[in-house]
Amino acid sequence: MLESTKIHTPSQMSRVFDIAKDTVLFLLLSCYYILESLFWTLMPNAIRPMKNLKGDVVVVTGAGGGVGRHLSIKLARLGAKVVAWDINKEALQKTCSALTDEGYEVASYIVDLADRTSVYSTAEKVKKEVGKVDMLINNAGTVFGETLLELSDAAIETTYKVNILSHYWTVKAFLPEMIKTGKGHIVTVGSVAGLLGTYRCTDYSATKFATVGFHESLFTELRAHGHNTIYATLVCPYYINTGMFDGVTPRLMPMLEPDYVAETMIDSIRKNEVNCVMPGSVRYLLPLKCLLPAKMCWDLMHRVMKGPQSMMDLKKKQNVAQN
Repeated sequence: MLESTKIHTPSQMSRVFDIAKDTVLFLLLSCYYILESLFWTLMPNAIRPMKNLKGDVVVVTGAGGGVGRHLSIKLARLGAKVVAWDINKEALQKTCSALTDEGYEVASYIVDLADRTSVYSTAEKVKKEVGKVDMLINNAGTVFGETLLELSDAAIETTYKVNILSHYWTVKAFLPEMIKTGKGHIVTVGSVAGLLGTYRCTDYSATKFATVGFHESLFTELRAHGHNTIYATLVCPYYINTGMFDGVTPRLMPMLEPDYVAETMIDSIRKNEVNCVMPGSVRYLLPLKCLLPAKMCWDLMHRVMKGPQSMMDLKKKQNVAQN
């Protein structure tokens, strides 16, 4: 009888105590975090303390057009030194002209994000010619707009190289110096398509799901190692009216305008937010995917939102556009 009685060793009791203590502390802190979040959410940006970007060196990938161009201009107006990356020389020149016309300096580099060697070599040029990078905005992306069986193997590989693999190369190139100086910000541009599978986007949507996982894992690594002054912001916008999704006709919400997306992104960055979903209403719909029965989710998507139907007329892309 005595032999069958399990005796808790001090180490076991200590473990239970530690779990209980950490759980109570978590619950107390959770109350504070919720109140803090409500406070900052309700406070207007006009009176809220915002991060000063003056003098910061900011790399923007896909700066040649769309959101990238708007980001570059708005960041320059805030005093940041913009380093514009794009594969399209003509588009990049237009962005540079827009900045110089307003009296701002800009450093520009033609980069093929699908080429790891090109990314690394250009990053070294930036560090030598411009200086230490304070913020990296991985904004570039590409979409081909075809169903899985229509997609060529080359298109799939290109989408992965541009939309997610390039993030590894750019972050590995610039993060070490951010850690060394204790100052930095990594901005990962994902998509609502990275939170919800999208018709004719098996390549695009999958890579955007990957960007979400990349961001969340990078964030945990930075925090776990105590790099609390290196910030990470994930941006997941709805369809943006940049030309990437020409022909798409959303039913419930109109496409977002690139100027609005860029402005919202910069506000989120200056607040050091971890997540930025646009429009904000989308974040309240996403949990339904996990909470509702699968058939109900499909009917909501197909019958009410008409997601697949809205993508039927998406114009296929013949060439890669990194914007």
